[in-house]
Amino acid sequence: MSVLFGLLWPLERINNVVLAIGKFIAIAALAIMVCLILGQVFFRYILNDAPNWTEEAARFGMLWMTGLMAPLAYRMGGFVGIDMLGRALPRVAAGALGLILMCITMWVLFVAWDRGLNNHLDTISGRGCSSTLRWPFGIEIGKCGDKFQNRFQYASLWVGVNLLILVNLELIIRQIIMLAGQGNKLTSLTPEEEIAGSS
Repeated sequence: MSVLFGLLWPLERINNVVLAIGKFIAIAALAIMVCLILGQVFFRYILNDAPNWTEEAARFGMLWMTGLMAPLAYRMGGFVGIDMLGRALPRVAAGALGLILMCITMWVLFVAWDRGLNNHLDTISGRGCSSTLRWPFGIEIGKCGDKFQNRFQYASLWVGVNLLILVNLELIIRQIIMLAGQGNKLTSLTPEEEIAGSS
């Protein structure tokens, strides 16, 4: 059991720091996205001359907000789940079911990791150039010159999958510790600690 606590301690710390930074960036992305959309509405309906880049920039912010907030929501139990079966089972069986589901989730995340890397980032569309987003001040970077490469947008979800893998690994270790009856030694992730089998 000390090996599991030894693995959990640094993983918890890494997730705490990375997810806190991600939350800050996601909040900033949301604020920028809202400003861009409101600006788009103002320019389109008041001035009758909307800039063409604001929609793509808002989508860019939304993708990064999603990629950075999904791992935090998963860690805190914020995803929608059907838990009728888990609640009907005894504590140990519910915990084992939760562990099996987390292992299936890990498999799905590994598939998403591979697909995200090979089917989005490293493809023709990922290497393509944005139609409207440009670097400020005429800066030219890479083969797209002053335009953003699409991989800057696609990377948001791939980064999110990487963070989800870290969170899922932490939750699997926590679930094993709880199944071993050592759950009282764990630090709480949320005020009401909603991991399968904890009740």
